[in-house]
Amino acid sequence: MQEKDSSYLNLLFHISELADLVTGSSDLEDFLQLSVDLVAQHFNAPVCSIYLYNKKLTRLTLKATKGLKPEAVNKIRMKPGEGLVGQSFETLSIVREGNATQNPRFKYFAEAGEDPFHSFLCVPIKWGDEKIGVLAVQHRDMDHFDISDERAIKAVVTQVAGSIKNAGLLIELAHTKGGKTVSAPLAFVKGKAATRGYAMGNAVILNQQQKTLLYAPDPAEPVCSKDDFLTAIKKTTRELKALQKTFVRRLPESASLIFTAHFMILSDKNFMGKMEMLIDAGTPPCDAVRKVATQYIGIFSSSPHAYMKEKAQDVEDLSIRILNKLTARQEDRGYEKGNIAIATQVYPSDILKFVSGGIKGIILASGGVTSHVTILARSLQLPLIITEEPELLTLPENTKILMDGEQGNVYINPEKETIALFETRLTTEKQTRSVSMKHQTHTLDNERVTLLANINLLSEMSLARRLKAEGIGLYRSEFPFLIRATFPTEAEQYRIYKKLFDEMPDHPITIRTLDAGGEKTLAYGDGPRETNPELGLRSIRFSLKYKDIFEFQIRAILRAAAGKKQVRIMFPLISSIDEFLEAKQIVRDCMACLSEEQLEFNRDAALGMMVELPSVLETLDEFAREADFFSIGTNDFIQYMLAADRSNKMVADHYIPHHPAVNRGIGKIVAAAVIHGIDVSVCGEMAHEDAYIPFLLGLGIRSLSVDPQFLPRVQQTIMTLNMADTREYAGKMLSQTSVKGARAVLESWKRG
Repeated sequence: MQEKDSSYLNLLFHISELADLVTGSSDLEDFLQLSVDLVAQHFNAPVCSIYLYNKKLTRLTLKATKGLKPEAVNKIRMKPGEGLVGQSFETLSIVREGNATQNPRFKYFAEAGEDPFHSFLCVPIKWGDEKIGVLAVQHRDMDHFDISDERAIKAVVTQVAGSIKNAGLLIELAHTKGGKTVSAPLAFVKGKAATRGYAMGNAVILNQQQKTLLYAPDPAEPVCSKDDFLTAIKKTTRELKALQKTFVRRLPESASLIFTAHFMILSDKNFMGKMEMLIDAGTPPCDAVRKVATQYIGIFSSSPHAYMKEKAQDVEDLSIRILNKLTARQEDRGYEKGNIAIATQVYPSDILKFVSGGIKGIILASGGVTSHVTILARSLQLPLIITEEPELLTLPENTKILMDGEQGNVYINPEKETIALFETRLTTEKQTRSVSMKHQTHTLDNERVTLLANINLLSEMSLARRLKAEGIGLYRSEFPFLIRATFPTEAEQYRIYKKLFDEMPDHPITIRTLDAGGEKTLAYGDGPRETNPELGLRSIRFSLKYKDIFEFQIRAILRAAAGKKQVRIMFPLISSIDEFLEAKQIVRDCMACLSEEQLEFNRDAALGMMVELPSVLETLDEFAREADFFSIGTNDFIQYMLAADRSNKMVADHYIPHHPAVNRGIGKIVAAAVIHGIDVSVCGEMAHEDAYIPFLLGLGIRSLSVDPQFLPRVQQTIMTLNMADTREYAGKMLSQTSVKGARAVLESWKRG
């Protein structure tokens, strides 16, 4: 057993081998064949096969096999529910048979040549809510596969599901036929802040020449040959691989899969092959690229799914790159250090080039942006504002632009007073960042308060360390999910969490499990659109519905935390004790599996919960008996307590942190934690607001977790407080029954 386990664990935990399948295969069928060859090799199985589901045909089709007769590929088809493969697909369940032929559901295909094989194990391949196909392995020996094989092959399927999804989509596509005058000077534009920050510089309008290259070519562009085309493809591939390596260095969460779709398209013989056929038939190479690219862009753009629409951007980006190489053009972005980029669209591959080229901010004038672009910009501290103002694209080059990424405001040729205000803000922020912090935080009467950091991305860890954060009170684990084209694997998450723990080896680290949904929608989540996502399938609800995804995350955390102390796992948006106990049991089950697999993991991780929902207030004692700690997420707690969407300007006046119900709710949470002797902290925005810190401390909170840039200011505020005063102040706030009364107490503290 141990030898068998070790032979395929290499496959499970070395993602580079699987990633190489994408970048190294010459076409999609080749990719699928390499996949089954690799799995068969690591499982020591004589047969491995991939069946993909075709929605138009409503059939599962054998697309690649190792061990069955090659001529069976594309010939063997079955309905969902038909045979063991169809059963696995239809029910989304693993099917394991020691002697498959004895199962009445077994379907025999003479053309496959599978008579000698008895043991049968197949796992459904799914992508979000969508069924993709089935991966099956077979062996001559009876009862060859066991429960450890099930877990291992399930892990493999999860790792390659996204790429197989892309492959299946592109294979299906192979069968598919398929200047404005400004009337008045623009002075101010109100947009939406996608990434916070300030920036000022000269405007540079992007996309114009790039889009022209694809959709409105220059009649005088150079004549190219087929050899030029093939050379352009090679150069594009090298360029993408170099970009991918750079992303991995600058942004560890990106792993190696940002350009997976690009590589899949480049290896698609239908995409590239159609171009070559047109060239061989006499079509100029540039025109051949345009014709095929626009066909694919049209197909993807017409999809109702956001993820499919994003594929249109991938094709457009890739095609423009090829055309740049063919026409011997530099990617004439025209930006210099200090400029503000204005565009209708940017690709993930553009972001790092902007940073290295000195772009200080991005304004999108089309009103849309993918989650990939937003997260990349945020991680690289590049302000990003989204607007619905196409007139920005008509501004003369070098127009002075001021971006206020805190408010989403864009100032064109700003007045001196506006610039002065902006410069004052920047100076204040620089002074705050340069403040020297003490290692520990105490009030005037020497009461100890622990200051922790909220972390979105690993790139923020250096600032947290420099500002002497005493640990990580909240690591938001959803960003590695948002940045990819499919769910991150256990191996990918393991590497990220390992770096997180290694960055602060002797400090407490709290990882919040996936908080997807609501405003953090996964682009590749292909489920039905929710009319009210904030009250929909999000956070722990999502994790408990898709337990395989949840289990991979828990396993990755536990493995990465092996040998570490003060490790805490926190479940978000818990609404009932049942949810919390179910989540705890999944952690225990993962520990049992890791122990059985003889893998190192952390056995002492504390398990706690985010307190964010009013529904838990009346059962806090039960929660406090089961949880190791509470963390109050004030942003969602206020939002759900008052039924006021904090991002909706129409109800902004109703989002009131000092509302008596909010005050008393937080008071109840702290009291329950104190009575039962468990740690309680605050990680929402109230934790860094000067007006609310005295109230929180007065209630008994002794641990605050804030974004790193707020640490100096929070420490300075705490050092001016006397705990006896804060307790008296908290008592006054709790006694208020009206918003007006609570506001009066709040204002009196500020004035005092």
